[in-house]
Amino acid sequence: MLRRLFIRDFVIVDRLELELETGFGALTGETGAGKSILVDALSLALGERADATVLRQGAARAEISAEFDVAAGEGLAAWLGENDFDAGDTCLLRRVIDAAGRSRATINGSPATLAQLRQAGEFLADIHGQHAYHALLRADAQRALLDVQIGAVDLAAEVAAKFRAWRGLREACASAERDSAALRREKEMLEWQVQELRTLAFESSRWAEENQEHRRLGHAASLLEGAAAALAMLDENDGAVAARLDEALARLRPLTDYDEALREPADLLDVSRIQLTEAIHALSRYRERLELDPARLAELEARIEAVTAMARKHRVTPEELPEVLARCQAKLDELGLAADPAALAAKERAARADYLKAAQRLSDRRRQGATELSAAVTEGMQQLAMVGGRFEIALQPVVDGSAHGLEHVEFQVAVNPGQPLRPMTKVASGGELSRIGLAIQVIASSAGVAPTLTFDEVDVGIGGGVAEIVGKMLHQLGRQRQVLCVTHLPQVAAQADWQWSITKDNRDGATFSRVNVLDRAARVEELARMLGGVRITDTTRRHAREMLGG
Repeated sequence: MLRRLFIRDFVIVDRLELELETGFGALTGETGAGKSILVDALSLALGERADATVLRQGAARAEISAEFDVAAGEGLAAWLGENDFDAGDTCLLRRVIDAAGRSRATINGSPATLAQLRQAGEFLADIHGQHAYHALLRADAQRALLDVQIGAVDLAAEVAAKFRAWRGLREACASAERDSAALRREKEMLEWQVQELRTLAFESSRWAEENQEHRRLGHAASLLEGAAAALAMLDENDGAVAARLDEALARLRPLTDYDEALREPADLLDVSRIQLTEAIHALSRYRERLELDPARLAELEARIEAVTAMARKHRVTPEELPEVLARCQAKLDELGLAADPAALAAKERAARADYLKAAQRLSDRRRQGATELSAAVTEGMQQLAMVGGRFEIALQPVVDGSAHGLEHVEFQVAVNPGQPLRPMTKVASGGELSRIGLAIQVIASSAGVAPTLTFDEVDVGIGGGVAEIVGKMLHQLGRQRQVLCVTHLPQVAAQADWQWSITKDNRDGATFSRVNVLDRAARVEELARMLGGVRITDTTRRHAREMLGG
């Protein structure tokens, strides 16, 4: 559950640090005071997109932090570990947006992407906006809600992947039938290219060695001449360096008995003589080993020319030739299947059977889940002053199936007794739609996994006894989860376990939002304001106390 919410320089909030409680909490206040700003700030902490317009005027950056409890064994703890975030008793989501619109995020102090914030947020909180029911008018949203409700999101993704694989093979079959002659020609050309590349037997590691050997053999005469000249100067000619160095040592060494100062240069010359001897031996071995080999040189030149010509032909560097061979072989394998219509058709039939098997599993789960959710929402409609109304999730067959399965999911309602079921998109009354949408959201939330649920003015369009029932529904939901609700309705707020009032302050010509934690007496005053408007009387206060239960 959400324990703390910290907000700085966000819209009209300069600084807020809020401690939240369990159960059902109501956020009330005048329009424009900033009630929904708290929900918007929480949305940003959970990965919602943002730009520089969310900064308070004159601020350099906005910052939001949300701290949640993490219960042992929850999916979030495993997700944190899998993604290399610290996993403890709490999860701290932090978001900073600067004046240029750039955003930085962290999870438990480690840098995170917005996608990771959203993934973590799925374990922590669900946010329902005041127009959430509009989204439920879309077919894709209806299908997604049902799949989430029955825990079939992964199965639906598997069905979509298997459908794409099947359709790809089906298109390949059709293409093979249309273009069999062209495929044969392409296959023959690829076979020739693959054979040519394999005959070349190019290896990247050997290519470097062959180039090095070619350079050496190409300059063999110069190398021999240089080595011989160096040996002559160092050891073989009259007055060679080695002999002169020996003479110098022979003169200096006896003199060290008379002056120790000569010992250091003599020792240095001794070391130099040792290194010079090693160099002479190395040059001698090199001269003996190096041979002129015109035949091997010609062989290497032919090899290098063949490789570079092949690389030019395929418009790549020589080092990329193995990749060319791999691509040609893969394409040849693909064409080999396409050139065999029987094998391709068999593979297509197997893919179709694989898709249908997975899609049938999804259909079975949807059928059972649709029945259960339809009954629950229908019951919710009776509570929300729609007695005799019905809700049903229709699963309409799709010929040959689709990426979404073997059926089209459609929410249907009848708002009055005796009326036929019609698609939700055909329901005319906005108030009826909002009540049905609210019932769906509350029921869907109760089956979800997020421990914190936020409702932002989802009670728009209702009032009176219906509003009281909505409050009771949210209070009941608050026994299982932490529920936060932004509301203008006193009937809803009165059912809350705790209540905040959000007000606006004007300081030095600037407007700021302030949160007031209400005790029972303050709740009576706030509910009286919500009931009576500008002028609060003893009658409205008495009514407010009655709503609070005494």
